[in-house]
Amino acid sequence: MIVGKEEHVEPTEINEKDIEGVSMKVVISREAGAPNFVMRVFDVQPGGHTAYHTHAWEHEVYVLEGKGMVRQGEKEHPLEKGSFVLVPPEEEHNFANTGDRLFRFICVVPILR
Repeated sequence: MIVGKEEHVEPTEINEKDIEGVSMKVVISREAGAPNFVMRVFDVQPGGHTAYHTHAWEHEVYVLEGKGMVRQGEKEHPLEKGSFVLVPPEEEHNFANTGDRLFRFICVVPILR
């Protein structure tokens, strides 16, 4: 069993191309003993966003606070506390903060073997 508090996990600033104002905390991982999934908490600052990208795995997102959006092709879907998203494999997407406060969400992805 893994038990912890997110506030005790150090954030990692993500400084990659086409990403602005995003940090991540890996709260559950293979290193902690999880056999199948990684759980991460993302903080996106006002005006911040992830890169528009695709990958071979699905991920599930649950919004904890703030306002944002997920882009899928030409569509933008608004997100707020309590919103959830399933991003299927190979679907281009990105997340952005559309509010004036922190946009925070949980993202779960499979552990790649």
